[in-house]
Amino acid sequence: MRHKEEKILRNTCIVIVTLIALLLIVGVNHQIQLKKETELRSPLGQIVEVDGHNMSVYTEGAGDMTVVFMSGGGTCSPILDFKSLYSLLSDQYQIAVVEKFGYGFSDAVDKSRDIDSILEDTRAALKEAGLTAPYVLCPHSMSGLEALYWAQKYPDEVSAIIGLDMAVPEYYDSMDIPIPFMRIASWAANLGVTRFIPGISNSDAMKHGTLTDKDKEIYEAVFYSRTATDTMINEMEWVKENAQTVNDLGVPQLPMLLFISDGSGGTGFDEETWRKIPIEYISQVEGGEYIELDCPHYIQDYEYNAISESIVSFLSDR
Repeated sequence: MRHKEEKILRNTCIVIVTLIALLLIVGVNHQIQLKKETELRSPLGQIVEVDGHNMSVYTEGAGDMTVVFMSGGGTCSPILDFKSLYSLLSDQYQIAVVEKFGYGFSDAVDKSRDIDSILEDTRAALKEAGLTAPYVLCPHSMSGLEALYWAQKYPDEVSAIIGLDMAVPEYYDSMDIPIPFMRIASWAANLGVTRFIPGISNSDAMKHGTLTDKDKEIYEAVFYSRTATDTMINEMEWVKENAQTVNDLGVPQLPMLLFISDGSGGTGFDEETWRKIPIEYISQVEGGEYIELDCPHYIQDYEYNAISESIVSFLSDR
């Protein structure tokens, strides 16, 4: 019996030592690759200082209207994620993409992600980048909460909201936020385990958009440094409370156009429910409009041509 116990203990020790060695190899490889990718992670836009930290703002084009693109939760490279769409608009409008803390080329920071803090960071970043309100806001997914709150709190700064399958408060009444899973994903990303998962960095923007081969290289490099950052997780921990704050202030009345997907692509909702919630929301906006699209959640990577045409038509009436 003693011999059997010693054998079990020895085998257990071998397994533990092997796992530690493998994790060390994975971690060292990750650091080596990150160093090799340094040049690919050179900011694509301006880096401005907000609250003592670096924040990324990309601008392109010119025009009487400034269209601000705001990314959904966990989108590692907002500048490249929106590129297929904004490249079709920048000949008529000044476009801007704000990368929140923890995203893209912005710093990952440990600070509150309540809705006020997020909004004030965005406003400060745009100001530091030399842009002035009013803005046309184009939020994707979770940043819809920020856009609605912006219109509620500073109505003179928002001339219209164009929602790219954007979130409205009711979505979060029943949404399950998998924080433990996100922390595991964060640990795996920080260690470099994600580098060994085939196709994990191959985003919708890379597969279905108009990104160049160079863009895809940059996107992949950013992915390995900006997946499930602590700042992103902090933001998700706040999202239900943020949704309640926005809900309590009612539905803002301003020109609003919502593009609505079929709910596939990671929303966690069935198609009927996903479409029903924003349609009910926009019905409370005087003159509000919506367009249903037969594509997954990251609509800007699929229907960029149709969306750009509808945006131009919508804004031409403003």
